[in-house]
Order: sequence, then C-alpha cells, then structure tokens
Amino acid sequence: MQDQYRTVAREGVHESEINRSRFLCSLAPAATEEEAQAFVARIRKEHPTATHNCFAYVIGADAAVQKASDDGEPGGTAGVPMLQMLMRREVRYVVAVVTRYYGGVKLGAGGLIRAYGGVVGEALDALGTITRQRFRLAAVTVDHQRAGKLENDLRATGRAVREVTYADTVTIGIGLPDSDVDAFRAWLADATAGTATLELGGEAYGDV
Repeated sequence: MQDQYRTVAREGVHESEINRSRFLCSLAPAATEEEAQAFVARIRKEHPTATHNCFAYVIGADAAVQKASDDGEPGGTAGVPMLQMLMRREVRYVVAVVTRYYGGVKLGAGGLIRAYGGVVGEALDALGTITRQRFRLAAVTVDHQRAGKLENDLRATGRAVREVTYADTVTIGIGLPDSDVDAFRAWLADATAGTATLELGGEAYGDV
C-alpha cells in the first residue's frame, strides 16, 4: 500500500474559453469506480446539449484503475490528455469530466489535446489538492475514570480520534501512522499508569 496519496480537495467546476468553445471541467473526489461513473452520469445529465462530455478517472492510491473517454472527439485528443494530466499531477481517487460547447472554430488534434489536458490542470489549481496519509486503525480501551482526560490528551497531542464508545469501559478509536505504534504504546502506558489496552486493527487513509 502507498503511504500517502493526493486527491482533489473538493468537488467543483472550472471554466475556460478557447477559440469560442466553452470548456467546463467538473472535478470530484471518488472513492470507487462506481462513484466516478455516477459523477460522470450526473454531469452528462446536467449538460444534455453539450457537444461532448469527455471524462477521465483514477481510482486507487496506486492508480490501479484508470479510465478515459473521448466521447466523440477524435481518438486520443480528449480523455487521454485529461488522464495524463491527472497522472502527471499525481492525484488519485479523482474523476474529471470536461464538458465542451463547440463555438464554431475547429481546434485541430494538437489544440484539442492542449485544451482538454490544460483545463484539467487549471481546475486542479483552482480547487486545490489534499494529501491523505495511511493510518493503522487502533482501539484504546480504558476505564471511565480516565477516559475524559485520555481523550483530551489524545486530541492535544494531535492524534486522530475517530470515535468514542461508552460501555462497561470506554473504547477510543484512533488512527496511527505505522511508524508511531511503538512510541504510542509507551506513551499510553505512561498516561494511564498501564491501565489502558491497545488493540491494532486494519488500515485506512486520513487527512494529513
């Protein structure tokens, strides 16, 4: 697994006009290929009269799934340059749809490649990206008496507290970088006089 990846900070739209054609790049984070396809379908529905709705998406921290569509533009002039821009910028779990309203001036193959790739790059600049870090999920179990102070201490030291569950004891779910597990175990024993237990779970990604 990758230790971290970058993705688009939020959903949004960036518009450019090139030789009288309007290019609208809609960008969104997408956790799965199904989410990416649903976003493409939604944008197509929003722009039924557009000349083209071309798309590209990259799913997986290791870019395992990559898809692109020219949607009627000459082969390789739209979806591929869009995908190449996403890959060059090293963004993952992202979907881009470029909607083109033809303005009467042909751009030629080179012009189309520059336009479609370029508007994706501009949209990424406009919306910004965030880095997500791989964490190990862990559960800290502690008695009620110490739970409040421990939760405050965890937050004060910048730990990613994910949830707190109250039962006979209190379980605090946290995210830990792998490299931090041993140091955290020592800190926890010290902070709770050895009364808390730490159970390691699977892995997930969270914002840095």
